Amino acid sequence: MTIAVLIVKMGQAADYVGGDNDDVMRLVQIRDLLTGQSWFDLTQRRLGLDGTLMHWSRLIDFPIAALISLFKPIVGMGQAERIALAIWPMLLVVPLLAAMGLAGRRIGGPRCMHFCLGLTAIFAMNGNRFQAGAIDHHNVQIVLVATMAAMMVDRRYEARNFAIAGAAAALAIAIGVETTPFVAVICLVVAILWAWEGRAFATSAVAFGVTLTATVSASFFLTVPPRLYGAVTCDNLSIAFFSLSAAGGILLALTAKLASSLNRPRRLASLGMSGGVTTGILLAVAPECLRNPLAGLDPLVRELWLNGVVEAQSFLAIARQNPAALGGFYFTGFFAVTICVWRIWRGDRTALHLILLALVAVNWCIALVQVRGTVFSSLVAIVPISLLLVDLRSRSERSARKVRASLIYVIAILASVPMVWTLAGELAVNGMKVFAANGQKSAGHCYSSAAMADLQKIEPATLVVDPSNMGASILRFTEHRALSAPYHRNSQGMLAELRIGLATPDEAARMLKALGDPLLAFCADDPQTRMITKRAPEGLYGRLSSGEVPDFLESLPVTAETGVKLFRLKADVLPQVAE
Repeated sequence: MTIAVLIVKMGQAADYVGGDNDDVMRLVQIRDLLTGQSWFDLTQRRLGLDGTLMHWSRLIDFPIAALISLFKPIVGMGQAERIALAIWPMLLVVPLLAAMGLAGRRIGGPRCMHFCLGLTAIFAMNGNRFQAGAIDHHNVQIVLVATMAAMMVDRRYEARNFAIAGAAAALAIAIGVETTPFVAVICLVVAILWAWEGRAFATSAVAFGVTLTATVSASFFLTVPPRLYGAVTCDNLSIAFFSLSAAGGILLALTAKLASSLNRPRRLASLGMSGGVTTGILLAVAPECLRNPLAGLDPLVRELWLNGVVEAQSFLAIARQNPAALGGFYFTGFFAVTICVWRIWRGDRTALHLILLALVAVNWCIALVQVRGTVFSSLVAIVPISLLLVDLRSRSERSARKVRASLIYVIAILASVPMVWTLAGELAVNGMKVFAANGQKSAGHCYSSAAMADLQKIEPATLVVDPSNMGASILRFTEHRALSAPYHRNSQGMLAELRIGLATPDEAARMLKALGDPLLAFCADDPQTRMITKRAPEGLYGRLSSGEVPDFLESLPVTAETGVKLFRLKADVLPQVAE
């Protein structure tokens, strides 16, 4: 049923590529790989001032590229892309449901498994991570988080389950750093379980540590080019995360192997020593990774780009800008944390709920800083919530006050679904207006294939000065280079475009000429362009928004419906600008 709903949504989609910029850029990166770019070369040569070294993992590119290559001889490249991009996200639904169903069965039997499956199906259908065309790494991360959660609730401490958890933790690190705090908590939980249980958990701790080290080592040497083995980067798998996770895994395995016969205080002491060594490695190899990797962004890029990225916003920013969304983002995780605390206080399966509390709380706390963490907290929250629903349903079946017990049960089910809280928040803040069109013009036409078709007609290929949200579409649909796209590693390209848009026409002319003979792509409906226009109404973008075209720009023919205007520097103005 879940896949059937996703297929219906696929038929309603306007494009076969997901609506997120990251989906488009991922496709561009895969195309480069398929046309001969080295496996170890992640440079996007057509992005930015001098190319941009991307921080994404080939581990995601590979299966999608393999699917495209499989179908290409049969249906051609275009259709092969469509099929691969439709299949990939839906294939991931299967392991997601399997992992969450397994977690439910382990903690509460078949009935809890059914609740987990139902809530996970709603999770997959209501979000955009598993819809056709969603090929960024986030859906794989979700599956890995679900897998780790399912393995961690194994109360029989089977070594194979913790080996799977170790491998999943390593892959999560290799694919993206967003889940690093969650992986750190997984490692901490395993270490504490060993320190508490001793020999009963020794084999599982060794299995976790060994597979963590082996998998992260394989990922490092399979995806990082030899010339970058010693380079420290804090936004992807580098020597920083490799040395920390590999050393931590092997130290945990050795400690569990050699110190399990010690009493509990001594096991804790040996664990503390291993933790101290791991911390020392971090401080020696990559102390900079203790800071926010985006802290070094130029203030202008932070103000006009990063502060507008929803997934990077904090709880307080959401509360100020979109309070209606708070419930959908945060309540489900908070509900699960409350359930775990209540269970622990009552002494009800304390060890299990301590583990679940740690797994939910770390993601929920991350979400307070960056809202992107809510997808993981809402997912893991399904496990303790499902166990509560089992108890409430059993109580409603045998209670003398069936109406009251059934009402509590139904309310708990509704409270478990983030979409319910999203709708409730919208109704509370906006009333019935939530069901009406908001009247705000969408900017999607700025990045459409029709708009890019106008750009593609212009030869030869050159640099396009563009709003950041247009960059990925330029790379996808044309042969041109894009100055700006919404990626922090292209901060210099973004900064150059922002300064051009804010500058007075004369200053902008000099900046454009310094880039050679670029094209200027302008769309007044682009959100970032609107911000620039509001901030500097007398700047270049402000003038263009008001319909005034400076003398040094030549308008190029475009399709009127797209709203995108294309310009280039007039040839007779170039010498004057150069002076």
